[in-house]
Amino acid sequence: MENEKKHLRANNRDEVFADGWKPRDFVFDDKVASVFDDMVSRSVPFYKESQKTALDLAKHFVQSDSNVYDIGCSTGTLLLSFADLVDDDTVKMIGLDNAQPMLDQATHKVAELGRSDQISFKLGSAEDEMGMENASVVFMTYTLQFLRPLMREAVLKQIYDSLRPNGCFVLIEKVLGNDSMFNRMYIDLYYQYKSRVGYSDEEIRNKREALENVLIPYRIDENMELLKRTGFSTSDIFFKWYNWAGIIAVKGES
Repeated sequence: MENEKKHLRANNRDEVFADGWKPRDFVFDDKVASVFDDMVSRSVPFYKESQKTALDLAKHFVQSDSNVYDIGCSTGTLLLSFADLVDDDTVKMIGLDNAQPMLDQATHKVAELGRSDQISFKLGSAEDEMGMENASVVFMTYTLQFLRPLMREAVLKQIYDSLRPNGCFVLIEKVLGNDSMFNRMYIDLYYQYKSRVGYSDEEIRNKREALENVLIPYRIDENMELLKRTGFSTSDIFFKWYNWAGIIAVKGES
């Protein structure tokens, strides 16, 4: 797609954790925002494929005169791609993120592609009241894992309450294996993947250290149980690659 080509042309190469990186917790600052599209496409296995699958599934649940939310929208790429799929001007798309540098990138990208009338952005934390309403689709990709575990159920309850009947919630996360042996194996295979896409051992080690106390993954069954407790009675796993998974959940009629 032409939009995707423009997105790629705007990317800078991720070298955030190369020589000169000083140990600290991972933050979505200006430096990360400027290279984020490259970072996520190389750091997340099958990123484009899982995103495309999520969008194709979500399209079946979009309702006219409704809102589509992306919580942790980063640079707005997912909403731009979804706007290309949804031919309905009554559907408004709102990206939420707690990092202003990310929203600056997203706002510029959306304006450049002439989508500002349909896509807007809001600064705020998912752990606070997000003010979501009249939603038919809510995306949360690689975001729940960064929230404090004690806050996750409340955040998912907000999402559930904001959805119309038959609306869907799409969650993509880094996850833990159910067995420690497989979990170690998955992590090793993931680091091998990162080496293949061009990250050095130093970059892999530095990013792992930066994320250690920031990204806290759950097992798939823990995420499914959270969804069930917050009201979702129908859910399924639509993507799985070692320690990465995508889940779709649908709000019932009642």
